[in-house]
Amino acid sequence: MSINTDRRQLLQWALAAGAAPLFLRHALAADTERFALGLASGCPRPDRLVLWTRLTGPALPEQVEVRWELAEDEGFQRIAASGVEAARPDSAHTVHAEPSGLKPDRWYWYRFSALGQRSVVGRTRTAPAPDAPATLRFAIASCQRYDHGFYAAWRDMAEQELDLVLFLGDYIYEYGPGKDSQAKRQHTGRACQTLDDYRQRYALHKSDPHLQAMHARAPWLCTWDDHEVSNDYAGNQGDNLAADFPARRAAAVQAYWEHMPFPKAWQPRADNLAPLRLYQHWDWGSLARVITLDGRSWRDPQVCPKPGRSGSNTVDLSECPALIEPNRSLLGAAQERWLAQTWDASRPWNLLAQQTLMARHSQRDTSNGGGRYWTDGWDGYPAARSRLLNDLAAAKVPNAVVLGGDVHANHVAGLRADFDRTDSPLLASEFCGTSITSHGGSQERMTQGLAHNPHMLLSRSDQRGYVRFDLKAGLMQAELRAVLDPWDAQSAVQAQARFVVEAGKAGPQLA
Repeated sequence: MSINTDRRQLLQWALAAGAAPLFLRHALAADTERFALGLASGCPRPDRLVLWTRLTGPALPEQVEVRWELAEDEGFQRIAASGVEAARPDSAHTVHAEPSGLKPDRWYWYRFSALGQRSVVGRTRTAPAPDAPATLRFAIASCQRYDHGFYAAWRDMAEQELDLVLFLGDYIYEYGPGKDSQAKRQHTGRACQTLDDYRQRYALHKSDPHLQAMHARAPWLCTWDDHEVSNDYAGNQGDNLAADFPARRAAAVQAYWEHMPFPKAWQPRADNLAPLRLYQHWDWGSLARVITLDGRSWRDPQVCPKPGRSGSNTVDLSECPALIEPNRSLLGAAQERWLAQTWDASRPWNLLAQQTLMARHSQRDTSNGGGRYWTDGWDGYPAARSRLLNDLAAAKVPNAVVLGGDVHANHVAGLRADFDRTDSPLLASEFCGTSITSHGGSQERMTQGLAHNPHMLLSRSDQRGYVRFDLKAGLMQAELRAVLDPWDAQSAVQAQARFVVEAGKAGPQLA
């Protein structure tokens, strides 16, 4: 369903003015804004989805009844579902409503009301029926560090007509305030350690009107990476080897569930010994299977760390033979087995939504068994990557596309069974999107790296933004959209490159 011209002009005006997000409709005014963090939706199935909000302001009662409504029309004349949820302090007064019995493949509008106020109105949709023909317009995004820029990318995305957003990790950053006291945006509070710290950091990120606008525009599927907890953590081990890390991770996991549009059944257990089950599959009609992975919770620690620490390093293979140990895993054995059984050969497309760059990306010549690799990504777990690609080949899926983030750079690549051989079969296409704001590395190094990685079609670390996709049964179109000035909330956002993937032909091609 499209927005009419008047509504589009209103949206563009509101975003340009830095105002609240789209579908503005405050029914009642009050001195204290109770829905200051907006609303969101996610986890769309053909007959159900999840609606989210968080009550804000001082002196919230111990328990607040929050009414929600889901309608088939923007005027809320045809109510499809409604209910009341209790918002309590033990979950940061967040609400996770779960309307069910919905019609497949259609748009809905939703809103919340509590304490004499009504929220803005959000728009969401259900997935198509499992056997229904479909198309899919979606975007991937990641790494939205608050103190590295304004969210012009979200403003631009909110002006697109998308069915779905795939967020691939680093929704927040756990660091304390930066060293640059003149920065236009700063983290408030210390580096996150406690549940209250993480809750405040989510509130800071979600206070941005452009992020709120995109949450109100379409449903999201989300997974995490490291900064939702701590830089470079692996399983239950932090990068500084602190003994209290398990408690810190438990607090971060709780806050993450609280602030994402996830079902109530995903809420962490009271003892918090097990992380969220984020590896899931989501079918979009007969067109595509979307598979989300968790690349943090069950991974083996990174090898060859810097002295006295855990976490990532950049190492020469010749000086770190542990890099190619065959049993090391980035996903964990259980998730690896699950993924091998989850590829779907019955649908034209399989979209693997995970955290980081999968294609090999050596910083040096790889001849004679050499190469220089970053140990936190798939290059740090090459045997696990080979198992994944071998399982993919065995599943004989028609078109597999790997989607990633994390590395603050746009990478477009073909995934081969053997990266050392240019005649090795292409098994999948890869689009690793750059960050929303987080700073990238040296573009000179990226350009030099193309010579050592012939499977790479593009590597750009000097761009912030996101990747937009249009998917049909016979063709995927990808557009890399880049923000011209990350420190201007109203910056222009332009298409910097376009690629296509043809059905039945693995590997991206320049459009």
